[in-house]
Amino acid sequence: GLLAEERLGRGYGTEAMHVLRAERGFIIVGQETDGTITPTDLGMDWIVSKKKPDFLGQRPLSRSDTARTDRKPLGGLLPPDPKTVLKIGEHAVETVNDAPPMPMIGHVTSSYWSATLDRGFALALIREGRARIGSSVTIARMDGSTLQAKVVEPIFYDKDGERARA
Repeated sequence: GLLAEERLGRGYGTEAMHVLRAERGFIIVGQETDGTITPTDLGMDWIVSKKKPDFLGQRPLSRSDTARTDRKPLGGLLPPDPKTVLKIGEHAVETVNDAPPMPMIGHVTSSYWSATLDRGFALALIREGRARIGSSVTIARMDGSTLQAKVVEPIFYDKDGERARA
């Protein structure tokens, strides 16, 4: 992958905005989501009213598909080498002798170099991702190599929002 110095010297403009939002785990609809992702998958249950008896979007949330345990919730990834920046679209895979085909269990949705974290980090949709926090998954790189990335919470900076409210 690209080294951090090759990818981004110093952030400015919209690139800096993208890094900042990803560090906080903020999503971009259409990038961290598709037609299958629910607020629960994103860790955003709080946006769904528990008080209203009926609301737009209630029916899809009550379908059996949204209760599956093998859904792909949003998670964070940390490559083993802090200078590594994963590429958007690289796949998290179940390794089978480290040779294709390797069944896909997810993919990188956003990936950046963070000057604040002094490392590369990524957001990803990974099957059973919440249960995988603290463990590693295999990432099939676009260059044909693989690496083990640590699965973490999708909020990398200011988790409690203290800095944002300062």
